[in-house]
Amino acid sequence: MAVEIDFSGKVVAVTGGARGVGAGIVARFLEAGAEVEICGRNAPAELPVVDGRKPVFSQVDVRDPAQVAAWVAAITSRLGRLDVVVNNAGGSPYADFATASPRFHEKISAINFLATAYVCQAAYEALKASRGSIINISSISARRPSPGTAIYGAAKAAVESLTGSIAVEWAPDVRVNAVSCGIVATPGSEDHYGSPEQRAAVAATIPRGVFATPEEIGDACLLLASPLAAHVTGAVLAVDGGGEWPAFLQHTPNS
Repeated sequence: MAVEIDFSGKVVAVTGGARGVGAGIVARFLEAGAEVEICGRNAPAELPVVDGRKPVFSQVDVRDPAQVAAWVAAITSRLGRLDVVVNNAGGSPYADFATASPRFHEKISAINFLATAYVCQAAYEALKASRGSIINISSISARRPSPGTAIYGAAKAAVESLTGSIAVEWAPDVRVNAVSCGIVATPGSEDHYGSPEQRAAVAATIPRGVFATPEEIGDACLLLASPLAAHVTGAVLAVDGGGEWPAFLQHTPNS
């Protein structure tokens, strides 16, 4: 018998789900039959569409705990349940740590860490009722130097620590895991990594040789939210194509 991941009748909430990695996550859950709710600070020009089905968008600043609580309450009131939460909203522009303003550091910390904490807390009761799960989107930057995005890397490290702690606090009622992303091919990555030639050079530093697609991050989320991962909680799943080639290998006889 074929193994299937079926989310028909399930409700999934994804922060920042309109574009980039979030859109890939949303697409995978829509394909699996879920009802998908997304949020963001600004209404998107278009929404991800799968077989004519779209997510429902709500305008929410996830850095505001009151707005987050109202969003979760609205979902459960309208649909009667909440089964999966994916904390995807985040990111950071390049900034020199020494000269960036305290306000900048505060904003990056808020969107990449505190927002995740607020959403987890607001969703707890609904997820406890459904025996659901949380998936926090993290980054390889949490575990290796992140020059130019130092606060982002530190915030993602905090997300991974939070993931492990609340996975223990909330077991066995709610499973909590994280997906650690490497480089993902999005419109933003084109701006960040430069020309096609420059992006190819960056991809060559990844053992698999390519950037991930947003849908591949979505696949990991779908797996972690599914019954196939029923005994997985407190985990950080690396979806990074093997990480990075050790730099010393460039200088050895067998490079």
